[in-house]
Amino acid sequence: QVQLVESGGGLAQPGGSLRLSCTASGFTFSDYAMSWSRRAPGKDVEWVSGIYSDSTDSDYADSVKGRFAISRDNAKNTFWLQMNNLQPEDTAVYYCNHPEGIFSWGQGTQVTVSS
Repeated sequence: QVQLVESGGGLAQPGGSLRLSCTASGFTFSDYAMSWSRRAPGKDVEWVSGIYSDSTDSDYADSVKGRFAISRDNAKNTFWLQMNNLQPEDTAVYYCNHPEGIFSWGQGTQVTVSS
């Protein structure tokens, strides 16, 4: 049974940092590219960042480029999103999945950026 569990969200002040984690189970994690997406209140889901299965390449939405960093450890079936210089517009529920959303979605983790 495929399971994706996001964690690490919370409340941050503008300019602050958070590190999101996604732990996967039920499939061969090292075979798949993975990505983070987010849904802000009243908005559509936005792709945020993706990483190749072997970490040889990654990409970011323009809105987060230079502030966020994605990484993974296939031995731990886990990947992360380091979020720096957070801004109020980063407030959203963050989800992890394959870039094409082929796995069952987790509950997400809430990130709130507010002073």
